[in-house]
Amino acid sequence: MSERDPATAGFTLNQTMLRVRDPQASVAFYRDVLGMTLLQKLDFPPMKFSLYFLAYLQPGESVPEDPAERARFIFARETTLELTHNWGAESDPEFKGYHDGNAEPRGFGHLGISVPDVDAACARFEQMGVPFKKRPQDGVMKGIAFIMDPDGYWIEILSPAGMAPVVAAAG
Repeated sequence: MSERDPATAGFTLNQTMLRVRDPQASVAFYRDVLGMTLLQKLDFPPMKFSLYFLAYLQPGESVPEDPAERARFIFARETTLELTHNWGAESDPEFKGYHDGNAEPRGFGHLGISVPDVDAACARFEQMGVPFKKRPQDGVMKGIAFIMDPDGYWIEILSPAGMAPVVAAAG
């Protein structure tokens, strides 16, 4: 592996943004199904959109109340999910949905969530009625699953221990 360019010291992958049709359904999915915390909602009335920032909090960690401290907290952390809602999409009968990246032309593929036990997580998702694209026992790559969020984005469910044999086999 090459060494990191010193000019990139302090760079962090802060966020991935997904456009969502119905923010209430999407926030509920990422909060209640996947266990993320809504860090902040920002509305931009002149441009008619809202942003929802979600992330996994560490034990004992809390979102600061002070707006400036909260902004630093959100934008300095690693791996935040930003959901963007363009107002009106949820009630537009002509809206065809957002491209999930997995149909042609392909682009964005999926988000990945590490869990301690893929089978236990999938049993919970099954009980909650979460749609699956792939179950852990299906396909060539066993032990990983793909579920879908309310907008059809794929979310890979994997465990670090389960990925070790896959990585070793791939070389």
